[in-house]
Amino acid sequence: MANYTISGIWKDANKVITHYAVHMLDNEKSLIGLATKMNKSAAIKLLENPQNKAITMLWNYSSESWKRGTDIIVVGTGNDRYLRTTQDSTVRDNLAHLINYGLVTINFS
Repeated sequence: MANYTISGIWKDANKVITHYAVHMLDNEKSLIGLATKMNKSAAIKLLENPQNKAITMLWNYSSESWKRGTDIIVVGTGNDRYLRTTQDSTVRDNLAHLINYGLVTINFS
């Protein structure tokens, strides 16, 4: 079984999630690997495998560290499938409220 986290998203011009920042998670050491930008269909395929599990990962600005969020599951059927967090009445760890990496720019000058 492989464990993953999603720390952020990319959205298109219509504010629809198109990509996810997916990390490998080492549960024993509580370490996360570098992010891979994964498109929606690849992320769905990854998590449709019953051997794989994923959670949200939230950046804690006070402690400058990652905090575990809630479970992520695949819902829907056919071409209408998408990722969703388990409902826990908390907005902060819903996928749409994770870091929007599409707004992050890098200036190398």
